[in-house]
Amino acid sequence: MKRFIGLFVTTLLLLSSCGSVPLTGRRQVLLVGDQEVLTASLTQYDNYMKSAKRSANQTMTNQVVRVGKNIAAATETYLRTNGLESEIKNFSWEFNLVQSADVNAFCMPGGKIVVYEGIMKYIASDDELAAIMGHEVAHAVAKHSNERMSQQLMTEYGAAVLGTAISGTSSAVQNIAGTVYGLGTQYGIMLPYSRKHEYEADHMGLIFMAIAGYNPQAAVSFWQKMAQGKEGGIPEFMSTHPSDVNRITELRKYLPEALKYYKK
Repeated sequence: MKRFIGLFVTTLLLLSSCGSVPLTGRRQVLLVGDQEVLTASLTQYDNYMKSAKRSANQTMTNQVVRVGKNIAAATETYLRTNGLESEIKNFSWEFNLVQSADVNAFCMPGGKIVVYEGIMKYIASDDELAAIMGHEVAHAVAKHSNERMSQQLMTEYGAAVLGTAISGTSSAVQNIAGTVYGLGTQYGIMLPYSRKHEYEADHMGLIFMAIAGYNPQAAVSFWQKMAQGKEGGIPEFMSTHPSDVNRITELRKYLPEALKYYKK
């Protein structure tokens, strides 16, 4: 009986916590309040930036900030135009280029975006950089971290005790924030979910970069260079990201829609 009640309460919680992703309309479960996610995110971000070394290359830094701001402005335009102006308060945009040979970039909830110098060697234009920035901004807009945290809550605490975990979310959120923001390692559940988010961020990112005036076709050329520059790699089923071949295939499917927003 107790198990039935627990499951019943959990079902109600899940139903009352459903939302949808802007632009794609995909339904998602968000068990954690926006403010709690932002607070946990800011803590993680501040800790990271205390140890990170900002790039000494002023030209590249200026490029990251310039393109990032343009993408952010276009994103806010999209949100206002589509009746989602209330979401804008969740963003305090910040764009940083840090010293690292890693070929990577990441975004924290609230719009804190970090680009590593290592990825800049693949960037030949503002358009290609916009493909990265649009993708990262899309992660924030789609609340992928909240969704990952919510799934982690359900995975770790189980359906029967989920209500108790959620009732004290602040503690639960802090406990799992590091794991989620660092990307999970469970091949069966968390990783495929991450790939879903990656495809969705690619889709949304193309739209945001196109609204900002950047050619979305540059996303394909960027990922083609990324694919050519890799030595080996790990199988897609063991990765949080799609394979380059699959990613490029999906990007090409999204292009006709994105090009409708692109004005040279």
